[in-house]
Amino acid sequence: MIDTTRLPLDAETMLAALKPWIECESPTFDKAAVSRMVRLAAADMEAAGASVEIIPGPDGLGDCALASFPHPRAGEPGILVMAHLDTVHPVGTLEKLPFRLDGERCYGPGICDMKGGTLAAFHAIKALADAGIETLLPVYFLLTSDEEIGSPGTRPLIEETARRHRYILVPEPAFMREGVVTGRYAIARFHLTAHGRPSHAGAALKEGRSAVSEMARQILAIEAMTDEDCTFSVGVVHGGQWVNCVPTECRAEVLSMAKRQSDLDRGTERLMALNRAEADGIGFTVEKSVVRPVWEPSPGTMELYERAKRIADTLSLPLTHGSSGGGSDGNFTGALGLPTLDGLGLEGAGIHRLDEHIIVSSLVDRARLMAGLLAKLGD
Repeated sequence: MIDTTRLPLDAETMLAALKPWIECESPTFDKAAVSRMVRLAAADMEAAGASVEIIPGPDGLGDCALASFPHPRAGEPGILVMAHLDTVHPVGTLEKLPFRLDGERCYGPGICDMKGGTLAAFHAIKALADAGIETLLPVYFLLTSDEEIGSPGTRPLIEETARRHRYILVPEPAFMREGVVTGRYAIARFHLTAHGRPSHAGAALKEGRSAVSEMARQILAIEAMTDEDCTFSVGVVHGGQWVNCVPTECRAEVLSMAKRQSDLDRGTERLMALNRAEADGIGFTVEKSVVRPVWEPSPGTMELYERAKRIADTLSLPLTHGSSGGGSDGNFTGALGLPTLDGLGLEGAGIHRLDEHIIVSSLVDRARLMAGLLAKLGD
């Protein structure tokens, strides 16, 4: 087994390389910003010797990239590292959450989910090359642009690319601080629309039917449907235009998560049953949107975990595993039955919040773990 403790990896160098990535803000819905981030990462990989193809993004979304690292068998099936470079943080978040080192923590928008893990994986393959260690299989990186909204545009690209390779590694944040992810729950998104009747809110309030009021009632009912096996959360609401008009339309989005596909199917039936329409147009509609299929651990995934565990043991790192409630693009590849190991990214906390951070020591720890996998898979 290759001794990855001897690889040229250090936290200071990695933090210096990570800083420009974090300061290149890339919220999903800002196409230009995400494309800039993808091209920044692509340029770093090209500088390390990779051949990079920029792939035009889905309609209205940022570009993607596929990087192929030098290898005698380049172009053959190998190891695919999948990473997204979009974040949930709007441009301007740096003013409230600047890239900042504070002891063992480093802060910044998207630093844990998942720019830090992506950079660590990149530095793993770079360190192997710098040390003159050739991987057994060719290594590829797929960088995508819309994971934070469920990958509605890139799912075909992800599945098509992944099917061409033998192993899928995903540097999403570490599971339960020190673990990796070997399965993920099923997830679905839904669009809700309440339809009301217009009227003057001051002079003829009773003649109207408020879509906002109807949505408020439905939100309480929908979130009350949550149980141990299937959850419902309303996270986005838009309604009304004028305060002196009874609102005729209100829209919302629901996220549902379930441990098993059958639980999600049951929850979907309950939600779709809320559809109703009256003769005058008043009513409530539910439309199913993006779905991430349940990913249950396969023998190939568990073999990947056992390999990772043996490498972690040589590094004196604990490495647990489990199924995670949060979705990722690993849902797609895992559901296809492809050997997939997720949660290989960094330890940290505050994901999607204004205190998002990583544990600095995990930069090197996880890069060494990833390097061990990249070097030995295929034997």
